[in-house]
Amino acid sequence: MRKENSVAGWALGVGLAALVMALVPGHAASQEGAVGEVTFTRDIAPLFQQNCEACHQPGQIGPMSLITYDQVRPWAPMIREKVITQEMPPYHYDTNIGIQELKEDKRLSPEEIATIVAWVDQGAPMGDPADMPPPVTWPDPAEWKFAEMFGQPDLVVPAKPVDIPATGQDLWWEPLVEVPLAEDRWLKAIEVKPSVPGRRVVHHANTTLYLPGADGELQGQGGRYTEYASGKLGEIIPEGAGRLLPANSFVRWSIHIFPNGQAIEGEVTELGFWFHPEGYEPDYVQDLANYRMDGDLDIPPHGTQMVTGYHSWDHPVRIDSFQPHMHLRGVASSLEIFYPETGEREVVSMISNWNAEWQISHIYEDHVAPLVPAGAVMIVTQWYDNTADNPHNPDPDVWVYRGSRTGDEMSHSWIAVTHLDQEGYERIKAEREAMAPVAQQQ
Repeated sequence: MRKENSVAGWALGVGLAALVMALVPGHAASQEGAVGEVTFTRDIAPLFQQNCEACHQPGQIGPMSLITYDQVRPWAPMIREKVITQEMPPYHYDTNIGIQELKEDKRLSPEEIATIVAWVDQGAPMGDPADMPPPVTWPDPAEWKFAEMFGQPDLVVPAKPVDIPATGQDLWWEPLVEVPLAEDRWLKAIEVKPSVPGRRVVHHANTTLYLPGADGELQGQGGRYTEYASGKLGEIIPEGAGRLLPANSFVRWSIHIFPNGQAIEGEVTELGFWFHPEGYEPDYVQDLANYRMDGDLDIPPHGTQMVTGYHSWDHPVRIDSFQPHMHLRGVASSLEIFYPETGEREVVSMISNWNAEWQISHIYEDHVAPLVPAGAVMIVTQWYDNTADNPHNPDPDVWVYRGSRTGDEMSHSWIAVTHLDQEGYERIKAEREAMAPVAQQQ
């Protein structure tokens, strides 16, 4: 745990204290009495199949396989620590603050955490081999993640190939690529896929829409398709909203590459699009934008910093997703809404144990995505820790400034927003209020 003066210490404690108090021996009367006898084959293997094996299998990003008992048993004490602190599965989002209903939420439930902790505390027994569930046939890690939900992409736009050296400094690859599309199409999902899965050589990949201007010159006037970063699933556009992919457009790639020890020849990062059926017309338009923090970053050696950004709209909006972006000194981020008419300040999302290795876009379920009236203020706050207490800090003895290199810092969030009118805002609000009594009865 970070020392008291760490900027994120309070938030990390708030998010985990109740869970740790309930689970760690000495704070609970008896793990065995609370959970009962737990075995790997009957209780743990199904949990790992559902929550761990996708990454912890040969050829994937996890540093070890967690499929068989013999593979899992040596790591049992570490697994116990990682699930209690919610470092694994790597979906860093506080469990007791703000909106909790999220699409593709990879967090373990408190009951699942208690089961894993009890299994380790009971000596990590194997159990009856007959209880072992059948092995899972996992898709090729080089496949599109959205393929299971939406099928294969309707259109794939690859970047131009680039050779990556085994060692060296940060690299940026920014080719301009034509989109082979003859007619406008509305999008329902977007995904970026590096060609070398699990290697993390692609730190991030920004994809910006370029269109011909009146003089025929290409201009970046169409906004951002998506911002890929390690750990991000992709963009899912809610039903009724839409992002338009215009015909005769181009993609300006901005791919940040960080060599990781092995040369790669001809790496190709791809952009996949899933279309709505022809004739689909959304009620409202959604966009993805980079919301920056106010002020500059200048974090002293062994120091900390907090930065905040404010934004409001002259029309109602719905916030569909929240993806903070920081580098190695970033430790926490929050999203709030301030309502000037009432003075209320609502915490929408809190990530107290943020990790730069997992740049996750938190996509709100449609019925809870924040509705923001015209004039309300969105507040994004980010915390940084440049001390030795930050386990991800490569060097606490240096000043850290804003910059594009991995060793520099950034302070912004990628946020998807659906732009409403007053009629749409009132309609969605009324639909949710009508659903509330039904939800309370279930």
